[in-house]
Amino acid sequence: MTKTDAPKPAKLCYNHIGGKLGTLLLENFIEKGWIAKGNSEDKHYEITPEGEKGFKKLGIDLAEVK
Repeated sequence: MTKTDAPKPAKLCYNHIGGKLGTLLLENFIEKGWIAKGNSEDKHYEITPEGEKGFKKLGIDLAEVK
């Protein structure tokens, strides 16, 4: 198996995706405008209306989140 064929790790951290994959997903969702903070001091992100559309296209049921 070559290095490019090797499986990529996906870490779990307290029942959520962590590690590099989690970081890349977070950054991508922010860039797409799918999630945002109400203000920069907020600890948590909220799913935006654009995010609701995007996640729906991915087949993610946000009823499980809310």
